[in-house]
Amino acid sequence: MKKVLLILTCLGLQTTFAQETEVVKDSTWVMKGNIAVLGSQSSFSQWQAGGSNNLALNGSLNYDINYKKGDWAWDNKFIASYGISKLKGQEKQKTDDRLEINSILGKKAKGEWYYSAFVNFKTQFDTGMNPDNPDEKISHFMSPAYLQTGLGMLWKKNDNLKVNIAPATARFIFVHPHFTDFGESFGVEQGKSMRFEFGAALNAYYKVQIMENFTVENILNLYSNYLDRPKNVDIDYQLNAVLKVNKYISTNLTFQALYDDNAYKGFQTRHTLGVGLNYMF
Repeated sequence: MKKVLLILTCLGLQTTFAQETEVVKDSTWVMKGNIAVLGSQSSFSQWQAGGSNNLALNGSLNYDINYKKGDWAWDNKFIASYGISKLKGQEKQKTDDRLEINSILGKKAKGEWYYSAFVNFKTQFDTGMNPDNPDEKISHFMSPAYLQTGLGMLWKKNDNLKVNIAPATARFIFVHPHFTDFGESFGVEQGKSMRFEFGAALNAYYKVQIMENFTVENILNLYSNYLDRPKNVDIDYQLNAVLKVNKYISTNLTFQALYDDNAYKGFQTRHTLGVGLNYMF
């Protein structure tokens, strides 16, 4: 038994625990989601090829609560993820950190079109450090925080395919004042703690089942600020793919690309890949 544990430790043990639920309490509510925990660990002792002891953990939640009755539709999505890695002799580092809440309320207009009102909120859980200066804090919980709310039209084919167009959208960017003591931060001017924008937003969602055991979820958010450089469109695209090998094993892939020139002059990308255990109920 000790030899087996030693082999697993040397090679690196990586597991994912995921659970997906779908509950229909009555004809108007549908709730479904996925919880995943990914972990990896490697340990070396007198290993001549080299290597550093390390530990990594990542957890995520993706949950939908949708309501439909008569001419009304109300769709809600909660996304949360957090990950850390630790190399021997170094401080732990974040590999993922996100909290997002989406809510769209629609009143049927005609066919698959609805009059809509939406709210979107984004922030992070933990402190972020400057990659060029590990001692400098550049973000933390509610700094930045983004709040969007607007009116428009929702085209909804079903829960897996919908597009919301909101040409009248207000956006607020919040940061703690200590981030703007010496200059602008995330677009918020020096000495202030909030930035107001007014523009247009487009939010699209498409979830497709490629095969019986393979689903891909696409989430796209676009925003243009009428008040400042409207041609500089903010982009947030996320892909979540789940491949179920069998009843207990799955592969999970998350990819995200961001463009927001208030935060960074260029694209930001991240991805997470895990293979391991899957549990459904």
